[in-house]
Formats: sequence, C-alpha cells, structure tokens
Amino acid sequence: MDEQPTPFSAYRTQVRVEWLDYNGHMHDASYAIVLSDANEEVFAALGLSVDYRATAGASFYTVECHIRYLAECSLGQGLSASTIMVAADERKLRLYTELLHEDGRTAATGDSLYLHVDTALGATTAMPSDRHDCVQDMLCAHAGLPRPAHLGLGVGAARAGSGNT
Repeated sequence: MDEQPTPFSAYRTQVRVEWLDYNGHMHDASYAIVLSDANEEVFAALGLSVDYRATAGASFYTVECHIRYLAECSLGQGLSASTIMVAADERKLRLYTELLHEDGRTAATGDSLYLHVDTALGATTAMPSDRHDCVQDMLCAHAGLPRPAHLGLGVGAARAGSGNT
C-alpha cells in the first residue's frame, strides 16, 4: 500500500505574553509572526534557512501573505502548524499554512508567496539545482493533498444580494 501524502508538520509553540493584545488574546500581528516561524521550519527542512543564506548568498523574501483569523488564541495555549507547498518554480514558492489549536481547531491560515533573491544584487535568481530538486520533491509529495476552497481568493466581503461570503 502506498504511503499517503501529508502536510509538513514540525512547528509547535505556546502563545507567549508578548503576543497578546489589550483584549488578552493574540494580537493580529502575532499571527503573522507565528505563521512565518512555521514556514521557516519548512525552509529549514529544505536546506534553505540561515546556513543557506550564508553559503549561497541567497534567501527567500516574503512578497505576499494573506492571513485569515478564525479563532482566538490565549496565553499558554499550544499551537501547531500544518503546511502544504502549493506551487514552486526555480525562483518562487508558495506555502499554505494552517495554525491549529491543540484540539485541532484552525486558529488561522496563511497563504504566502516567497521569491528567491540574490542578497548581494537584491534581485530574483534561480535556486541551485540541488535545492530546487528538494523543493520539487515536496511539491510533488503535496500535489495530491486537498486544497481549501478559499485558497487564493484574497480579501473579500460579501456584497448585498451577491450570495458571496
């Protein structure tokens, strides 16, 4: 029997006091930090984190991120992340990450686009073939995973009488 593909799931944390807002739950900006930290785990698994930047003179820059806030997070609450690589080529990759409460409820989702940048030139550049191969391996492993209906829709609000939400 073939092994079923699964999202990347290495990130675990607990809500910290510095992430809280004046309402006593996680501040909206803190969700971006947590989602970014979770995606850094993906980059590390692909060999594309801090050491890569130092040796290759290249890094991934976030150029777009759409966050959906779905549930409050409180001090000390355990969180984990589940990430799917949605798309990738030699110069960019797109990650969809769900931030999950310990009981499995989705607290937030992040849809992020990254560009591979030569840090000396400040311009996009192709990944080395060995790193691109690792990215393609993950992309292929995630190809059969279901995609949420909201993926790629961006910000929107229902219009009166449109039936859209």
